[in-house]
Amino acid sequence: MARRIQFYQLGPVCYRISLWKEGVRKQWRDRREGFRAAEQRQVQSLPVIVKSHRSPVLRRLAGVDLALQQSKRVNLALAAGCIDGILIRPGESFSFWALVGNPTARRGFGPGLTIASGRLGQGIGGGLCQAANLIHYLVLHSPLTVSELHHHSDALFPDDRRRVPFGTGTSIFYPHIDYRFCNHTEQTVQLRLWLEEDDLCGELRSEAPFPLRYRLREEDSHYVKEGADYYRVSRVYRLSLDAATGKLVEKQLLLDNHSKVLFDPALIPPEQLREGEP
Repeated sequence: MARRIQFYQLGPVCYRISLWKEGVRKQWRDRREGFRAAEQRQVQSLPVIVKSHRSPVLRRLAGVDLALQQSKRVNLALAAGCIDGILIRPGESFSFWALVGNPTARRGFGPGLTIASGRLGQGIGGGLCQAANLIHYLVLHSPLTVSELHHHSDALFPDDRRRVPFGTGTSIFYPHIDYRFCNHTEQTVQLRLWLEEDDLCGELRSEAPFPLRYRLREEDSHYVKEGADYYRVSRVYRLSLDAATGKLVEKQLLLDNHSKVLFDPALIPPEQLREGEP
């Protein structure tokens, strides 16, 4: 039996109409649910650094044109300029797309690497997921509540200078696949985001220290062959520690990774490959 062709598959115009429809649907849902997006930014930083991080913009990725990564740097700089200094007050939510807006060529965004349905491609504004990934990593080290997250389901690249646990990234696609978090705490927090040489840098700041601090720990990380395919396997935990004593308060399982390897299996380090698992 032939598969039914979806409306968005009928051509570029139908695809754009489908995107517009999904965007409008999300706007109506936000209004119905009373969504409050943070809008105010300030140059002055809040006094307390909750978490800071930096990630390399240029990475060695097999089969990826370096020009796309150079263009990604421009895209990230534009996005950082839209986000840097944003204040998220109690009851407000951070929305990536509410701040960055439509990443069009007219606004200066260039072609970058995109990922859709486990396949690599390129498109205007590509590479912005690195900014969302960094922000999500900061948020995981805080009591803020993630309200919208779309995980990458496959292992697309081998680890190259990876500084964060596998699987802690997020997908974004304008306008309806967003990254969001809500501030349910009793104090205002702030995001700082900027580029420094070839690194994307970020800080999550607050008015006062939180009673808990957080760490991410990836355990039992390895690769396994199942039939003809390879998978990256690991568990990622979030540890909640008493800020005053350092005592462990809670160990929470965030991710149970079992991600299909889409890069050349020959690039898997032999010492990380386990055989004979079901």
